[in-house]
Amino acid sequence: MIRSHSAGGSSEGQSGADGETRSRGEPADAPVCRAGIDAVAVKPAEHDLSLAREVPVGTVAVDYEGREHLPDAGLIREVATDREVVVTTPVRADGFDPLGDDSLLREWLPAGDRIRRAVVAGHPAYLTEEERGRSVAGRFGTAVRSADRPWVGTEGVERIATATGQAQYELLSRGTADEVAALRAAGFAADLVVYAPTVLTDDEDAILDAVGGYVARRGPVADALPEGASTDATATGRAREVLSAAARDYALVGTAAEVRDRVESLRSAGVTTVVGYPARGMDEFVA
Repeated sequence: MIRSHSAGGSSEGQSGADGETRSRGEPADAPVCRAGIDAVAVKPAEHDLSLAREVPVGTVAVDYEGREHLPDAGLIREVATDREVVVTTPVRADGFDPLGDDSLLREWLPAGDRIRRAVVAGHPAYLTEEERGRSVAGRFGTAVRSADRPWVGTEGVERIATATGQAQYELLSRGTADEVAALRAAGFAADLVVYAPTVLTDDEDAILDAVGGYVARRGPVADALPEGASTDATATGRAREVLSAAARDYALVGTAAEVRDRVESLRSAGVTTVVGYPARGMDEFVA
């Protein structure tokens, strides 16, 4: 299992410039490196943020899962000592609202050269009814003017996000490569960042257990699935076919070499940064 960076040392560890153990084995041999992934996404409700220091990548993206799961500000600063940390801030949520209550931005989110924001509209599951009703455009405009080099989440607000001219932060989909190539052809010059649940195995049951539920919630997949079908490894027949194909459209799955091929195709289209969410836990990225 991955150790917290504060745990005792090990002969298996790779020592960073600050003397802390960062990963087991040579970093280039870590699965996340062999897969070509640039950044690791951390869900605070599921992961201890300190464990991200064990993953040999240059960027950690911290997801937002509600105020009750905000990581400690001091820990964000600590992780940012040797890598960039991008913290998701939903502009419609109290505490992050640039046109209303922005107290968490002022009092919780630490400042630092290596700490940046991902400005997003916010997933409805983590917003109150009142927050979900708030407009996005003006809040995005105000937020990006006050943020240093922000990523801007595109989910559900693509045109508004593009209008900011800032780095675009989007979920991987079947059409991502074509859409990115079109943006580049039209002259869009800012970074294009793609987020994808990642499973570094070609075991089909493991893939469906890890991301079957996630891909089943995507609109085209939900429409194609038989009613009441299982969405994990127990899926059979038509449901399994749909889910298996969707896992390869909406996630990065397969051996490290297979994932690298997909990542390289995204880079060729114009993607600058690929953020992998370790759907089976961070151990898989470093073991």
